[in-house]
Amino acid sequence: MKNILLFFLVVILFSGCRNIERTEKPDDLIGEEKMVDVLTELAILQSARNLNKTVLEDAGIKPYQYIYEKHDIDSLQLERSNDYYTENFTTYESIFERVRDRLQHVKEARDSIQQEEERIQDSISKLDSVAAQDSIPNDSLRDSIRRQNSLNDVRDIRRRNFISRDSLISSGEDRRR
Repeated sequence: MKNILLFFLVVILFSGCRNIERTEKPDDLIGEEKMVDVLTELAILQSARNLNKTVLEDAGIKPYQYIYEKHDIDSLQLERSNDYYTENFTTYESIFERVRDRLQHVKEARDSIQQEEERIQDSISKLDSVAAQDSIPNDSLRDSIRRQNSLNDVRDIRRRNFISRDSLISSGEDRRR
């Protein structure tokens, strides 16, 4: 019994002691900050795709192609960079912490916009109520006031949350302002 146990222990010990080859640093390694941008946008696009794939397809958006073109990378470069960072756990952990922080920032901005939109709708409802009571005959005046208030509110939200129109996320530079 002891011999069998000793035999299995030795086999397990030797099978666990093999030489593992590490991935070499690729020549076209995506920098850490750019990798954070890429992974953040991939997470957002993947969520959007999972939420409603047909909307993206109808809009002609191909998530991976969009990321490759925007960041001037290709699929092989992304895969090699991802493999390299995966083997460097502390660096990869740092990258994912920054991705998580950015996603949290995007979520907070979205929540703020949603709250502001609800506030705007409440204001419009109150305006409609007052207009009905005061019997304002000019519907175009009411519509004009609504549009102007909505535009001003959206501009204020964008300024407060540093939302960039040409990106899914605000860049690090925008958040530092």
